[in-house]
Order: sequence, then structure tokens, then C-alpha cells
Amino acid sequence: MSLEPQRSLQTRVAGVFLFLPLLAKLRFDQIVANAGYPGSEMVPAYSSLLTLLTLKLLDKERLSHINDFNFDEALGLFAGLNILPKKSYATDYSYRTTRENQRVLLEGWVKALGAVMFPEANTFSLDFHPIPYRGDPTGLDRHYLPRRGTAGTSVQTFFALEQESRCLCYANANLTRADQNGELMRFVEFWHTVTETDPEWLYFDSKLVDYSELSRVNQRGIHFVTIRRRGDAILRRLRTLPRSDWTGAVIDTPQRRHQQIRFVNEIVKLRGYEGPIRQLATEGLGREKPTLFLTNHFEETARNLIIRYAGRNRVEDGLGISVNFFHLDCLASEVRLNVDLDAAMTVLANGCYRWLGKQLRGYEKAAPKQLYRCFVETGGVIKITDDKIIVQFDKRSHNPILREAVLDREPVTIPWLGNRRLEFAFSQSSAS
Repeated sequence: MSLEPQRSLQTRVAGVFLFLPLLAKLRFDQIVANAGYPGSEMVPAYSSLLTLLTLKLLDKERLSHINDFNFDEALGLFAGLNILPKKSYATDYSYRTTRENQRVLLEGWVKALGAVMFPEANTFSLDFHPIPYRGDPTGLDRHYLPRRGTAGTSVQTFFALEQESRCLCYANANLTRADQNGELMRFVEFWHTVTETDPEWLYFDSKLVDYSELSRVNQRGIHFVTIRRRGDAILRRLRTLPRSDWTGAVIDTPQRRHQQIRFVNEIVKLRGYEGPIRQLATEGLGREKPTLFLTNHFEETARNLIIRYAGRNRVEDGLGISVNFFHLDCLASEVRLNVDLDAAMTVLANGCYRWLGKQLRGYEKAAPKQLYRCFVETGGVIKITDDKIIVQFDKRSHNPILREAVLDREPVTIPWLGNRRLEFAFSQSSAS
């Protein structure tokens, strides 16, 4: 890598350097080193991971699209290289990694990012996401694909999202059908390794675990809210209950369409679940049949439990963003470990964009696509000096928001760029 002073590198996506303060603060190079990723003298491990992360941050659908930046030396500099590698390197790299690499990477990333974004995290939404495989028939399992409305050959992935910050904090795509029932507890062990504590609350749907696994969560002392599948016998019994058994409540959360509900609070027994469990049969949520909530928290009000479970939509929103912007579904490999690395890169890219939105006033809840269009997809010139990397942004209407954020307020040095300090600059007329 050449860091010859007085070099000026033109790029159409200078905004990608906005993520460098976070990556440097978290010591991304050290996180990658601890995870044991393969590298070489020409392309160190951290540069390989930064290359893949760059494509996620820049809304690229496939690794082969790295060719779009064949002559962008600025993006090479971002990754600690003279130029980004060719597509053959980017597409082959995942075959040199293992699930253990991804697990340790996520542990280091979440521990470092958590101190910045969710220092008191205790509540998580969990969900599976099947990634469809579009090639010839393979040995992959078949899973229900919601967008197609049918089962199809796919790679099953598991994600966990921290509720308050809305940051994805865990992913695993190295799953078979036989493995997936135990993935919730694997996440619990992952979180315990990172923080030395268990999660306090977990939200998930009825297909995530069976009742015996739900019992393990309860024995661990973790509160949960999930839903129960509506059996015909259950529905017949509920229809016979007198109206006096139903209690009314108001779910007055902002912009909620269905606010008037009624529910029956019961203690039930489930096959495979040790001990009693609380069931809330609820009407008025916009469905013809009652929704059956299950929880092991007996003191929380029914209204609060329903509101809590409604927060699970955040993981569905996060997965939707991962599909639409980070292109989680744009995979053509039948090798789960290949998909697993891409899922881990999705978690990292999600955290980067959540951090950037938090720094920009008025954009705290902005979607990555909006942040990309307004701030990241901005041209500029990267200037290298003896002790600085200066990012000079082209004139843009959103530049005053970046200037107000002062992302380089703290003296940020980039370890993989010769410990040079990062500095952002704007032309005098950029606010006009």
C-alpha cells in the first residue's frame, strides 16, 4: 500500500470514509486478527474483511460487482490497499473461512459496538430467515419462503436484534434443519460469552423453538414472549367462554390502527414444557381468530406484554432492510459457510449504518438506504499527508448536517493507514 504524501484520490463515494471513525475506535483490525481470518502479506486479513464490508456499505448486490471499483484508489485506501481486489479474490475468500471465524468476529464486534450503541442491552428479537437458492437441485433443506408463499430450497439463517438500538447483533447461516431448534440457546450462550450475563427478555414467533426448548429458556431465568399456534380445540373452547371472562384494554401506541382489544388471562400446561405457563388469548388485533401469547412472566400486565411482543416487528424490519439494501438474498452458493460470512458482514454493515444515523441529528431512525443516498453516495477527494487522511467532500446540500456532526471531533487515527489522523473537510460554499 502506498501512503506517499501529497497524493489526491478522486472518488464518487467519499462518504464511505464516514464509517472509519467507528471502525478505528472499535479497532476493527484487532477484532479480525483475534478471529483468526486468513490473510497474506499482500492482502492482510483485515483488508479482506474491509473489502467485503465495503461492498455491503455501498449497496452492491453481488461480490462480482467489485469490478465497478477497479480504478477507485480511494476505496482501496479505505480497505488498507492500493486498490480493491478482483472479483475472483472476493468470491473465493469465503471458502477459506470457518464458522468459528464468524463466531469470534461477531463476539468481538458486538462487545466493542455494544459499548458505543447498546451498553445496557437486555432485550432481543429473534427470527429465522430462509435465503432462497436459485441453482440446480442440491442437498440443501427446503424451508417455507414467505415471499414465494411456498417451500423451496434455501439456506436457513438466524438473526438476533437488540431492541433499543435496532442493531443486528448475531447471525448464523451454518444451520441444518436438525440444528435450528437449538439456535436460540446458542445465541443465549453467545450473549453470555460477550457480556457475562444472560438476556433479560426474548421475543420470537411460534416456529422458532419447540416447547421443550422453551422450557430450557425458562429454566435459565430468561423472560420471553412468543405466540402459540391456534389449534381447533383451543379455538372451540375460547368460543364457549362467557363474555364476562374477557377483559378490555387499550393499546394506545402511536399510529396503531387496532387499539381496542379484549383478552383472557390463563395459566396453562404445555406438552414438553416443565411447569405452568401464562397464556393471553387476545381479540381485536386485526385478525379473525384470537392471537395466543405465551410468556413465563406472571406479573407483567397483559397490555404491556402485547406491546412488548409488537416490538418483535423490529427484527422483521431489520431483515427487510438486510434484503433490500444489504442484499442478503442475492446469493448463489449452496455452501452454507459462504452464506455465513455474508450474513456476518450484514450484521457489521447494519451496525455501521445504525451508528452513522445516531451521529446525524434528525436521522437517528433513518433507513440505511436514505443515509446512503444523502451522505455516503457523495463524491470527493481523499488527500494523503505525512500525518493525515483528509476527506474533502464535494458540494452537497446535506453537507451542513455532516459538518454539524463533527465526526472527526475526537482525534481518530487509523491503524491500517499508518496511524494517520482522519479529517473531514468541506468547501466554504457547500451550505448554499
